[in-house]
Amino acid sequence: MKDQIVLRVIAKLFIPFVLLFALYVQFHGDYGPGGGFQAGVIFAAAFVLYTLIFGLEAAKKVAKPRLVQSLVVVGVLLYVGTGIMGIFLGGNFLDYNVLQHDPVHGQHLGILIIELGVGITVASVMITIFFSFAGRAQS
Repeated sequence: MKDQIVLRVIAKLFIPFVLLFALYVQFHGDYGPGGGFQAGVIFAAAFVLYTLIFGLEAAKKVAKPRLVQSLVVVGVLLYVGTGIMGIFLGGNFLDYNVLQHDPVHGQHLGILIIELGVGITVASVMITIFFSFAGRAQS
């Protein structure tokens, strides 16, 4: 792919917009269609596109596998931590009403944090799986 200069230039222009769209889907998910899962898939698709055009080694320099694997844990901890915080504040597991002074604000904050955890987890798991399969030698 090194000789495909047009493809490489277009990808460098296009991928930031894909990532920006993933962030839009992530943070607009509580107001309309979208959310953490969809945003995670879109975000991971941008890395897949980058890998297909620039190669696996270049992609691993951008998204270091160790960091991506750590983000899996961070996403899960955000999700579980939000649920446990509800228990500590006198509610049930994943009861967002107790997270803020007003139940409506608590619901909004809880959904935002949960969806962020889901988005981080989905994106990092998909990138990890893709890196695992992309690095395998064909027999």
